[in-house]
Amino acid sequence: MNLVRNRVYELVRREILSCSIRPGAELREADLAERFGVSKSPVRDAMQKLELEGLVEIEPRRGHRVRPISIKDAEDMLELRLILESACVRKVAIVASDAELKALDRYRDADRSSVPVYVEYNRNFHHHLAVLSQNQRLAEETRRVMDLYERLCMVSLSVIVDPGGSEGPLRDHNEIIDALQARNGNAAARVVRRHVGKSQGQILRALESRSIVA
Repeated sequence: MNLVRNRVYELVRREILSCSIRPGAELREADLAERFGVSKSPVRDAMQKLELEGLVEIEPRRGHRVRPISIKDAEDMLELRLILESACVRKVAIVASDAELKALDRYRDADRSSVPVYVEYNRNFHHHLAVLSQNQRLAEETRRVMDLYERLCMVSLSVIVDPGGSEGPLRDHNEIIDALQARNGNAAARVVRRHVGKSQGQILRALESRSIVA
């Protein structure tokens, strides 16, 4: 039973984060139960967990809906991402092994053929940095924020995938790797601030023009 509950939760969560289920969309327990071939009970459990994560909200007299995106919430989340990731890379520069830092080289290039593909690469890179911090709470919170960041990217269609390869997010990732491999946490944090600042401007400008943003 726990496997079924977890499967339903993960499926709905992934559809929300990827915006397959759009912000503001109504979530009917009966419809979801029929889709996944389960009873309403695991769907109800999934709604409760997703509500705690801030991805779903109760709509009075109607049930649940996907929490809409708001400009203020996006600003708050991006600010939190900046705080967490700056702390994370400073810690990684101190505690990661030489081998772990060398292994970051695999993130020096990425498939930039589409937004979803690049989003997955981006999530994996930042998740990996969080794990290398060796601070479980910091890693968990960073992972959660990066999942929400992915949703912002998909809503705004604003992960700027740089076709030239010399500018943009991938260049920033390479500079972060360079700084970490030199064990210069402050330099890595400076790149993080620039990196997040650029994406913040791009995402917020795009969100302002989207009709599904509250």
